[in-house]
Amino acid sequence: MKEISYWIDTAPALPDRSRKELPGNVDVAIVGGGITGLNAAIRIARKGAAVVVLEQGRFGCGASGRNGGMCNTGVPIGPKAALERYGLAAARAYHDAYREAVDFVERLVRDQGIDCDFRRAGRLGVAFRPSHHEHQKATQKLLAEQFGHETILIGPSELRAELGSHYYCGALLEPLSAGLHVGRYVRGLADVAERSGAGLHEIAKVTGVRRRSDGRYRVSTPRGSLSAQQVLLATDGYTDGAFPKLRRRMVVVGSFIVVTEPLGGLAREIIPRDRMVVDTKNINHYFRLTPDNRLLFGGRARFALSNPDSDRKSAKILHRDMLKVFPQLAGTRIDYVWGGNVGITFDRMPHAGQMAGLYYSMGYSGHGVQMASLMGARMAEVMDGHPDANPWLHLKARAFPTYSGTAWFLPFVGAYFNFKDRLGAGH
Repeated sequence: MKEISYWIDTAPALPDRSRKELPGNVDVAIVGGGITGLNAAIRIARKGAAVVVLEQGRFGCGASGRNGGMCNTGVPIGPKAALERYGLAAARAYHDAYREAVDFVERLVRDQGIDCDFRRAGRLGVAFRPSHHEHQKATQKLLAEQFGHETILIGPSELRAELGSHYYCGALLEPLSAGLHVGRYVRGLADVAERSGAGLHEIAKVTGVRRRSDGRYRVSTPRGSLSAQQVLLATDGYTDGAFPKLRRRMVVVGSFIVVTEPLGGLAREIIPRDRMVVDTKNINHYFRLTPDNRLLFGGRARFALSNPDSDRKSAKILHRDMLKVFPQLAGTRIDYVWGGNVGITFDRMPHAGQMAGLYYSMGYSGHGVQMASLMGARMAEVMDGHPDANPWLHLKARAFPTYSGTAWFLPFVGAYFNFKDRLGAGH
């Protein structure tokens, strides 16, 4: 069992970008070489600005290469909560931003020739309890009437055509969602950014950013420092103590994934139409087939951060839960296990803008592949003097009370959500 992301392990090898000398002065420095940072670099470089991306590890080593490879529509909190919280106009705008984000990824990979197995497979939300399926009926109606978004309700008797499992009680199919190989996507983005003129630097952890008397920023790394007119923080769940104000506005939790050996013909028995699948539990599972017909099965198996010991413990939990959903996989080998950080904001919505002069986009709350892509490009426009390009302009990022970067309360949160799942209360 490899303790590494399947996506990173099966993506083309990266060139070594850890030895290039840092420039002395640039127009824009981007902190973080994931999906947000690379998309921003592409757009900024094509505007003719001098831009560098500073990545603490290798490109794609953070959340951008550690997720489920799902590119779904829909706001993280759901349409009903968005409508109640923000009103119809804003809720529709936020919902449409996610639809646009999936379209953005599709156009980008097509126009730039990024070979990442992008496919509009559709997202299947599967109901853990009959009451959850009743809620899905109401959601379908709300999406159609208030958001102009058509979905397909799938009853219990019809679900076997979509899923080789008796574990769930119905589903709601969102047909516009997609899947992709995120390892190939991120490495393709890095190539496009470099071809566009961006300077890419790995093993270049930013340890501090200080405003100088002339208004420019001094950006420090162990490999040296540089001067930048503007700085974009694109670190999301990997934001560390160098940026404490931003860090206090996200709780970082672990998400864990296992991937099986290739399943051959059994793959199409368990997910016949190759959907992205997410269930309605509070501590939910998400799963899909990989391009080589393995099953990827993930979730917040433990309310803890990712580390080798935590990943291995999570693998046992996820394997157990996978067999509850698909007992026909008994005896199937687990080939990969890994974990990663997810940045969750107080309102579970993305946030972007400026803080103490620094630009940022963060808090994708587990829905980052598509929105990080769109927001990278949008933040390039914001930094070019177009603040209305930011769809989250009017959302204020709140700090978590008493939180300073150590989520000591996660085990208690996990116990609460486990209790709700035992009661059958959907999220």
